[in-house]
Amino acid sequence: MGELFFGDNAAWFSVPAFAGTFFFAGRMLMSLVGGGDHGTGLDSTDLHDHSSGAFKFLSLQAVSAFAMGFGWGGLGAYRGTGLPAVIAVPVGFAVGLAMMWLLGWLLAWIVRMQVSGTLDIGAALDEEGVVYTNIPARRTGRGTVRVVVVDHLRYYPAVTDGEALVTSTPVRVVGVNDDNTLMVAALKRGSLPEG
Repeated sequence: MGELFFGDNAAWFSVPAFAGTFFFAGRMLMSLVGGGDHGTGLDSTDLHDHSSGAFKFLSLQAVSAFAMGFGWGGLGAYRGTGLPAVIAVPVGFAVGLAMMWLLGWLLAWIVRMQVSGTLDIGAALDEEGVVYTNIPARRTGRGTVRVVVVDHLRYYPAVTDGEALVTSTPVRVVGVNDDNTLMVAALKRGSLPEG
C-alpha cells in the first residue's frame, strides 16, 4: 500500500492529497459542530462577489480544496491510468482548479439561499458575529460574516468602512446597506463575553 502512494513520483500527488483532504474535512467538521467561533473561525471561498474573488481564492479552505483535487486527480492519472508524471501534473492541476471552482459555487449558492430566506436582513442589526471570509478595507469588496440572528446561524455578505477584516475577527453589525450587505465594524478586544 505504501508503494502505491509513495513509490516513484507518487508522493508528489499523495502528500497534497492526504494533507488537503485532512485539512478540508477537519474544517468542514468544525463548521458543522460550530467549533469555529471567535478565534478559530472557518475560512472559505465565496465567489458571489467577483470583484473580490481573487482575494477570497487565497483562503485556506480553497487552498486545501485545490491540494485535495490536485493530489487525488494527479494520483489517479499517474497510478490509475499509468500516465507519466509530466502529464499527470497538468491533470492534477485541472482537477484542483475544478475543486476550487466547485467549492466557490457551492458556497455562493448557500449564501444566496440564506440571504433570500424569509428572515429580514435588518434583524441582524446590532448583532455580534465573526468574519467568515476576509472583508477588504473601505468598501473595496465584499466578504462574508457569520451571525446568529433570531436563534439561526446565518451567513451574510458584508463590507466595512475601516481596515480590512480577516477571518475569525469578532465584529458587530452596524448597518444594513441597500444592496443587502451588512456594514460591520471590528469589536475591540475584551468586548466579547468569555466562554
